[in-house]
Amino acid sequence: SFPGGRRDPADGDAVATALRETREELGVAVAATSVWGQLRTLPDRQGMTVAPVVANLGPLEALTLNPNPDEVEEVFTLPLAHLLREENQGYTHFRTASGYGYTLPVFLNGPHKVWGLTAIITELTLELLVPGRY
Repeated sequence: SFPGGRRDPADGDAVATALRETREELGVAVAATSVWGQLRTLPDRQGMTVAPVVANLGPLEALTLNPNPDEVEEVFTLPLAHLLREENQGYTHFRTASGYGYTLPVFLNGPHKVWGLTAIITELTLELLVPGRY
């Protein structure tokens, strides 16, 4: 999943929370000027509201990550080209106990299956970055 967490009282807004969480979880200081914007808010499974923030971190090769072992088990990336290949895209179907069904995106064939809220945020980001190709 992406860096994230609850908003602290000292955070001015969702962007400040995202920048702080990225610094705390990955050891990466992202400048506010690198932020492209905020996606629409989404509910998580616990009923909390998630406010995804998109930023340009520059070339990944130039980043030095220092993941916090108390919060991050593993770090991996997927190239944009991988996410755009149809054979790496799919959907997962869910059904609740009450019989309600829903479908969510999933991204396959990488180091891990990307699903759930992370896949939804990835899909929304792809729709913005490469409209017509995803």
